[in-house]
Amino acid sequence: MKDWTKNQLLEEIDKNQISVIYFYTPMCGTCQVAKRMLEVTKELYPKFHYGMLDVNYIQEIAMKWEIESVPCLMIFQSGQILEKIYAFHSVEHLFQLFHHIQSQTTKTP
Repeated sequence: MKDWTKNQLLEEIDKNQISVIYFYTPMCGTCQVAKRMLEVTKELYPKFHYGMLDVNYIQEIAMKWEIESVPCLMIFQSGQILEKIYAFHSVEHLFQLFHHIQSQTTKTP
């Protein structure tokens, strides 16, 4: 997962795609564990677009989106927030969340 700039973040979330954004701070131990869980889960959902940002550098966005603590995972599609979580729990929990998002956003003819 790559660190995104504020501009990259704003461009990516407006696209018609699933964007999974991981917010962290470098000194947060729980964030490191959450990142490892996310890295495993993202291999199962390669069509999603993944980025991460240090909230220390995007405080105005963190306030606007009411990011209360880290780690925080937000999922967007076409500029809309689909999900925001703070408790990652487990890889299985993230897998279930991603599966739910994918099934809700995939249209079948």
